[in-house]
Amino acid sequence: MSDKARDGQYDDLLDAIEAGEGYYVECANGHGWLPPRRVCPECRSRELTETPLPDSGEVATYTTVSVATPQFSEDTPYTTAIVDYGPVRVTGLLRGVDPDDIEVGMPVGIDVGERETTGDRAIVFRPR
Repeated sequence: MSDKARDGQYDDLLDAIEAGEGYYVECANGHGWLPPRRVCPECRSRELTETPLPDSGEVATYTTVSVATPQFSEDTPYTTAIVDYGPVRVTGLLRGVDPDDIEVGMPVGIDVGERETTGDRAIVFRPR
């Protein structure tokens, strides 16, 4: 981990994912959200429960970046994906697969990795 200050609940979520205990919050109506949440934006329920992320999700959409801003220049090319984990979608970097081989619906697992340029931790998906 870098020497940068912790980013509250985002870093808490990354810590949980690294420990194999990734989670989202869910209301009684089945609406899922990534933390932090105190109220379900969909139905306004205040009864939210931490629910474990499934072991794998499916790529819902993705984009591969070949030319990046200077902040991410050492990372290129990189693929950002939105992965469907049932009632919640998670955005992160897709690694361990050639961009030409990525498909919508591809099963992936979730982990934490580092950005090449900044050394910051980030959510990372890898094919299952």
